[in-house]
Amino acid sequence: MKPPPDAGPSATSGSKITTRHARPARQTIREANPAASEASRCDEPGAFEAPPQFVRRIASEQSEPCDELGASEAPPQSVRRIVVDHRERRSGVPEALARHPGVAITYHNLNLGDYRVDDTLVVERKTLTDFACSVRNGRLFAQASRLARSEHARPCLIVEGTRIDHWSAALPRSALQGAIITVTLVFGLPLLRSSSPEETARLLIYAADQLQHRTTRSPRRSGYRPRGLPRQQSLLLQATPGIGARRARLLLDTFVSPFGVASATIEELRTVDGIGPATAANIRRLFHGE
Repeated sequence: MKPPPDAGPSATSGSKITTRHARPARQTIREANPAASEASRCDEPGAFEAPPQFVRRIASEQSEPCDELGASEAPPQSVRRIVVDHRERRSGVPEALARHPGVAITYHNLNLGDYRVDDTLVVERKTLTDFACSVRNGRLFAQASRLARSEHARPCLIVEGTRIDHWSAALPRSALQGAIITVTLVFGLPLLRSSSPEETARLLIYAADQLQHRTTRSPRRSGYRPRGLPRQQSLLLQATPGIGARRARLLLDTFVSPFGVASATIEELRTVDGIGPATAANIRRLFHGE
């Protein structure tokens, strides 16, 4: 059978020339001029066309002012007042603290610690070399004892650095671990690790934020929560030394309520089985401070 007259040479099996794979003129132009090809891609129909509603939304967002509805307003930050000991001027920590917004720094001769944050946190900072030296000469434990007795601020110890810089401060690993155990478990001081002055500054601010968050939240009572008025009244009376569940029940059976127990005299309290003069005095002291 003869091939159709309009098939041309592409229909013959022996011919390598085919019009089916001929490159379009647009592709030839792209190969000749790459810059023009990149520009022409954006002109292809449907290549990068966005839905009309998306375009309208982007245009409306760009036309809106940034401060509308408080979009660009940052939340107010409380000012952290940090008192720094004069000996810490060249440690690099005050400079790192000054780069944080909302931090006011003053220098003073501190009798306890190196940094005092808002009168709620007192921090003793030691480099790893200073920590090892203070372990060797015993100064660390005297400082830890004074920090643990702090009543007006929460004490903390920060050890900064990753290596000991001088051979004279070198200590066996067991000695360093023993010192850390003594500081944390015996003296009850939190110990935080820092790799640089910048990280120490961040730890100071983070710790102060956490303490403030804890103090502003309402305390939560954990443990057993009695349900029902009789159980609650019994638990209230059991706060008195010498009063257990049995004596609390006898007191409520006699005086009906804790108010009745609080209104009773010592002689009336002693009429209850198991209530002696010492226990009666404890009850009066609990409710009346006598």
